[in-house]
Amino acid sequence: MNGAQALIESLKREGVTHIFGYAGATICPAVDALKDAPEIGYTLVRTEQNAGHMASGYARVSGKAGVCMVTSGPGATNLITGIATAYMDSIPMVAITGQVPSNLLGRDIFQEVDITGAVAPFSKHSYLVKDPNQIPRVVREAFHIASTGRPGPVLIDIPIDVQQQALKAFDWPEAVNIRGYKPSVKGNDLQIKRVVEAISKARQPIICAGGGVWLANAREELLELAEGTGIPVVKTMMGISLMPTDHPLNMGMIGAHGNFCANKALAKSDLLIMVGTRAADRAIIQPDEIQRRMATIHIDVDPAEIGKNMQAAVPLVGDVKVILRQILDLGVDAPDCSEWRSKLADYRKAELSRQFPSRPGSVFPGTVMRRLGAKLDDDAVVPDIILISILIVRRCIFCGKN
Repeated sequence: MNGAQALIESLKREGVTHIFGYAGATICPAVDALKDAPEIGYTLVRTEQNAGHMASGYARVSGKAGVCMVTSGPGATNLITGIATAYMDSIPMVAITGQVPSNLLGRDIFQEVDITGAVAPFSKHSYLVKDPNQIPRVVREAFHIASTGRPGPVLIDIPIDVQQQALKAFDWPEAVNIRGYKPSVKGNDLQIKRVVEAISKARQPIICAGGGVWLANAREELLELAEGTGIPVVKTMMGISLMPTDHPLNMGMIGAHGNFCANKALAKSDLLIMVGTRAADRAIIQPDEIQRRMATIHIDVDPAEIGKNMQAAVPLVGDVKVILRQILDLGVDAPDCSEWRSKLADYRKAELSRQFPSRPGSVFPGTVMRRLGAKLDDDAVVPDIILISILIVRRCIFCGKN
């Protein structure tokens, strides 16, 4: 077994069923080895940037780490935007790049690029593999790092000669133990008690849920907490579909592009419970003002996010799903906020029943989205390019023609 075959076998062991890529000279051994693994699908893209974005999209929909594989030089650098996007959105992804022969590294030969150095600012980790016997361990660690803690992209750079060299033995590690990488999972018990106390005393609490809830697979726990306590929920853009649009506790999306009801709820709250969100500028425009007006609880798996944009009265670091379950198991007394819910319900009703502008021969985008949403099921995914196409051929939606 050579390095390329070891790579494909390692991907199979990780349960990879699809790869997005574009072949080139330095990654050809790995792509050739794919012929003997029909259980792994392969999508040939038209540019490497598409491979990165497709792998990111695949991860968002499937919940599994997306995989893309391209060649060295411009092939690898074309992945950078996709890798950076996955990093900023905390999407688990493993990017595999070919590299020039290891004995020629650093000599600026044809299509050599230091891709591990290039992606260092916006990747969780990267590997430059110089020994084919290390490929199984590197792949195992890469998927572990990409999908645990705060998810993100990991890059594996493999020189062509390493892909062609024979292994002494295929040694697949059953467990991963990386010194210095031990993401927090369980929340601090004392802080959990403080959260429960703060919720019970609030009169106008609000839960702000972000993409971290999706990534932690904590949607059920979020709904259980919201419904059990009667606390209204606002979402960031990354968490926008965590609750059905017509759920009585769903107040919509906050921020510069959010709706009136959600932003009003955020501004008037006396307790903000941030769950799996960064409190970034597009979501919370004036964090200092929010911090001055109300107490804040911040739950996130990444300690670097706690206090980065807004100080939290009660910080909680750990897996969102685990922490929400800890809060529920401890027992939360539902706060007396019926008047608060009633006020927000009026705002939300007005939001959902709003009539969009109309003009003969034209259609307002909001009308298109409302009609489209009514025709799709709950699990539909609509790419941006489809939405653009719909706006172009919008007459077909209203006239009923195919």
